Parts: sequence; structure tokens; C-alpha cells
Amino acid sequence: MPIAADFASHYGPVALVTGASSGIGREFARQLATAGLDLVLVARRQALIETLAKELAKEHGVEVTTLPLDLGCRDFLDMLLPACEGRDIGLVVSNAGLGAKGLLDETPLETLEAVLAVNCRAPMLVAHAFLPLLRRRGRGGIVITGSIEAYTPAPWSVAYSASKAFVRALGEGLWGEVRGSGVDVLVLAPGATDTEMITNSGMDVRDMPTGAMTPADVARQGLERLGGGPSHIAGVANFLLVSLLSLLPRRLALLAAGRGMRDAIEKGRRRSEEG
Repeated sequence: MPIAADFASHYGPVALVTGASSGIGREFARQLATAGLDLVLVARRQALIETLAKELAKEHGVEVTTLPLDLGCRDFLDMLLPACEGRDIGLVVSNAGLGAKGLLDETPLETLEAVLAVNCRAPMLVAHAFLPLLRRRGRGGIVITGSIEAYTPAPWSVAYSASKAFVRALGEGLWGEVRGSGVDVLVLAPGATDTEMITNSGMDVRDMPTGAMTPADVARQGLERLGGGPSHIAGVANFLLVSLLSLLPRRLALLAAGRGMRDAIEKGRRRSEEG
């Protein structure tokens, strides 16, 4: 299903997408370019976003600006805001994120600090910076990529689950604060998605209990649901899983979520050892 015909008039002319080098972020960029929006693409891997920018500019005739930037850096706004200056940004897609699977006490401290910085601090500061601009425009939107782990924390994924619970609270609270301003906020909550985050965590998409969605489908659902917030769980199977876990006693829900996460990690390790 294509993005609505009036999407660009409400959320354009320029969209900012963080974490745009791969996965869901790259698909957000593709679909927004297809809708005719110019783009500011932000990611750590410069070569990937520059290649994507050339492709989108050629295929869709849009203007694409790239900014190689690590949102885990404390002063990232000092580089991000000048890159956006003079551009009428109507949509902010705060998609950059880091995963951390395994036992919390066995996870390197620098990994935990990076998860907090990229998954929690960055989207809050980005929202703080761009919301006044969107309010003055009287139209626009913010999409923040969360996770179904925000609904039931997963043991063996404690830091990531906690960071996405923060994202859910941040985005849903902002949705309430901006109602009636013409600015829309949506927290998009994917489940397992066929991206680098799964493989980089040592897991395999074949071992996901609900299967893995494509990044394109997740991004499409996020853009279609923007304006109907405050949040959207991507995929029927993920919605049913969250609903089922919410019906269980909290203790049983946590144990079930933890068992599923631990099994996926162990299966991924065995697959790696088997070559």
C-alpha cells in the first residue's frame, strides 16, 4: 500500500532519517524518497549513506544530504543541527539504535553506555531540538523506532529492553504533549526484523519465534500509521505475541520472554559453531 497522496504536503518537504545506512532506516529513506521528500541521512557508515543518497537522487530526483555521525557522541547535536540549517524539515525519523544481547553482567560496560546514549539520549535530544521547529510550522511529524521488547522486558536482552521502554514512554508522552499542534508523533514497535541487528547479536532470523519481518514492511507500516499514534506494533504476529504476554501473570510473561530470547541466542551460537 503506497503512502497517502497528501503525505508530502503534510510531512515534507524534507525528512531527517537517523540510522539510515541499513535495515529499517534505509527503507524509511527509500520510501520517503519515493513519496518525493528530500532527505538528510545520518549514520556512522559514510560510504553506505553516500551510495544510498546517489541511488535515491538518481531514481527519484530528490535532494539528499548525508552526514556521517555517531549519535553516541556527546556533542552530536553540534554537528547535526548545522547540517539541517536552512532545510525545511517536516519529518524526523529517529531510527538509530544499538542492540545488546546476553547476560547484563557479562556485557561490556562500554556497550551498555553506548546503548543508553544511542537508544535513549539521542532520540530525546533530537526531539527536544526539532519539536520547536515543527510546532512553529504547524505541521509535521516524529517517528521513533522502538521495539516490542518495551512491552515485556526480555531477560538476556535487559539493556535493550530497558532502552526501548524509555523510547516508548518518551514517544507516547510526546504524542500527548503535541496533540492539536499539527505535529504527529508515533512510536513504531517492530519485533524481529531481518536486519544486521539480529546477525550482529549472534542470532539467526530462522530462529525467531514469530518469524522476521522485512525492513521495508516495517518502515511502510510506520509511515502509514503516522498520524494515528501514539504507537504501533508492526506485524500481526508481533501484536498477538504482545497481547498474549500481557494476559499472563507478570512472572510468567518475563520467564517466557527470557526463554525465547535465550533459546534464539543459543541456537545462533550453535549455527555459528557448525559453520
